[in-house]
Amino acid sequence: MKKYIILGALVFSGVVFAQNIEPKYEIQGNLVKATYYYDNGQIKQEGFYKDGKVHGKWISYNEVGSKISLGEFTDGAKTGKWFFWNDNSLNEVDYSDSRIAEVKKWSAKTETLVNRN
Repeated sequence: MKKYIILGALVFSGVVFAQNIEPKYEIQGNLVKATYYYDNGQIKQEGFYKDGKVHGKWISYNEVGSKISLGEFTDGAKTGKWFFWNDNSLNEVDYSDSRIAEVKKWSAKTETLVNRN
């Protein structure tokens, strides 16, 4: 009986740990494309690295595959417009020197503008 309990525990732990999906890295020119996954196999994030720093377009998804954020990095710093989606709205965030310069919140009914200077 003890052998069956140990065998069951080994099988269970093997199934649990087998679902950890390793990130995927691909060289594309002078950039490295990285793709990270949830345990369910859906893509969590994808984007690029340059010289070990995040660089270029990055996209994040939720566990069911819906886009939740989109933005760009330049040599490790957030730049330009970033977009963040949730159930009821879209937030547009403008970055300057990796700092929030302006925030716009879009919903089905209204737009709210928040200045951060």
